[in-house]
Amino acid sequence: MYMTAYSSSSSMLLRATRTKLISSSLSRTFLSSPPPRPTASYRSLAFSSTAAAAFRSSSVAARWSHWRSPLSLRSQIRAAAPVLERFHRKLATAAGENPFKGNLTSLPKPGGGEFGKYYSLPSLKDPRIDRLPYSIRILLESALRNCDNFQVSKEDVEKIIDWENTAVKQVEIPFKPARVLLQDFTGVPAVVDLACMRDAMNRLGSDSNKINPLVPVDLVIDHSVQVDVTRSENAVQANMEFEFKRNKERFAFLKWGSTAFHNMLVVPPGSGIVHQVNLEYLGRVVFNNEGLLYPDSVVGTDSHTTMIDGLGVAGWGVGGIEAEAAMLGQPMSMVLPGVVGFKLSGKLRNGVTATDLVLTVTQMLRKHGVVGKFVEFYGDGMGELSLADRATIANMSPEYGATMGFFPVDHVTLQYLKLTGRSDETVAMIEAYLRANKMFVDYNEPQQDRAYSSYLELNLDDVEPCISGPKRPHDRVPLKEMKSDWRACLDNKVGFKGFAIPKEAQGKVAKFNFHGQPAELKHGSVVIAAITSCTNTSNPSVMLGAGLVAKKAHDLGLQVRHQ
Repeated sequence: MYMTAYSSSSSMLLRATRTKLISSSLSRTFLSSPPPRPTASYRSLAFSSTAAAAFRSSSVAARWSHWRSPLSLRSQIRAAAPVLERFHRKLATAAGENPFKGNLTSLPKPGGGEFGKYYSLPSLKDPRIDRLPYSIRILLESALRNCDNFQVSKEDVEKIIDWENTAVKQVEIPFKPARVLLQDFTGVPAVVDLACMRDAMNRLGSDSNKINPLVPVDLVIDHSVQVDVTRSENAVQANMEFEFKRNKERFAFLKWGSTAFHNMLVVPPGSGIVHQVNLEYLGRVVFNNEGLLYPDSVVGTDSHTTMIDGLGVAGWGVGGIEAEAAMLGQPMSMVLPGVVGFKLSGKLRNGVTATDLVLTVTQMLRKHGVVGKFVEFYGDGMGELSLADRATIANMSPEYGATMGFFPVDHVTLQYLKLTGRSDETVAMIEAYLRANKMFVDYNEPQQDRAYSSYLELNLDDVEPCISGPKRPHDRVPLKEMKSDWRACLDNKVGFKGFAIPKEAQGKVAKFNFHGQPAELKHGSVVIAAITSCTNTSNPSVMLGAGLVAKKAHDLGLQVRHQ
């Protein structure tokens, strides 16, 4: 199914009615999806009471339950009905039984009973699987579990098993992610599309409640915030109130969507950055869907969805059309990627932060060339990196060009899951499943060599404090070279590392009055200092370091001019 995420309601519905339906799962979306739960899909994640109350009390929500598309589309809908019916009859007999059903295996609990059943990779008894990177094993499990010889074929499974040979041939494979992650800017068009489809169902005389996402969809409202109030103890509350006033209609529509659609969770405003919420609350690592166990995987409509790779969950950013197709149970067509093995050894020195590390890694990977590839980290140095540090590196995948920077699940991951409130039973199930299906890394045991497309290595002891810029994050500059690098940038011709400022103008000072007080600016003046990057705000040690710097600056008499 192909639908645009940004077109008008009319064009979206027209696309929906003219589209060729290409899978039985889509026919299930129209004709056999379960009705929505009667209760709201909100989850309490220790959200502020003010945000939750404001979201619940919105008076606009009821209007959307009677939402209708333009009347001019009635004839188009009636004309499309026979086409939809023919495709439904065709697709009803297209998909077959999973040929790997015999590989379903029970996962026993230590005290008796079982956690559930899973599609076992070891049961394939293929030695090639033991050499596969962990990130590719996730693709293999998905193909094995979803194989129906229609959307996913046995040939697709063989392509992934034979990854060492097929990855260099740019072959395509289907991939079905376990869930979809949206933020409010890209999520609203997706919910509008679902509403359009429901309206079409009403006009066709069918039950509109059958239109629901086939996979879990999490929508986090975090992209609407603007900073109107600063340097005030009440800044958070004041900015949140402005946010609700500006976005009342959008928020009300999303609230309606959270109750109207089954399998959709909407996280209210004021709850945090989507990637951090995904990491701390939404990431499952392993799904238990009515007794069927399988690895968590996610596609999101934000490029930094890759941050979840630090938790051992395969995830990356996609476009709105791809996300909506995944919501409707359609497989994504992707080129089977090469995997760069990045070995880490040693330990970070005191005073070196995760930001220093990620800038170093980004520079190395940009130089190596990883566009369209997976990067998988391994080595003894992994045990020295906290999960927050791993998430910081994974977050920067778009900057170094990889589809994702993947950290396989190990003991550090399990400790983080417990730290963020996952139950002991859930963590035990996750560990048992990943060990049984050869997706868990235990650095206390001998490691079998895995095949990678290419290799890189970094000793963490060699990482030094640095900055980046002046224009691009991968232009790393060691802190000790900052002054000379800045002067060179002033001289260089205009470009990523140059401003072409004449020598005689480099020392020029501009004097002016700012709110009645004298002020001056020159090349290199710091005019704003703020932590706005989701890369840095995700790391507690970096945030604490920023706070200590601010305190030290205040102690030394640095002041901010009041507006």
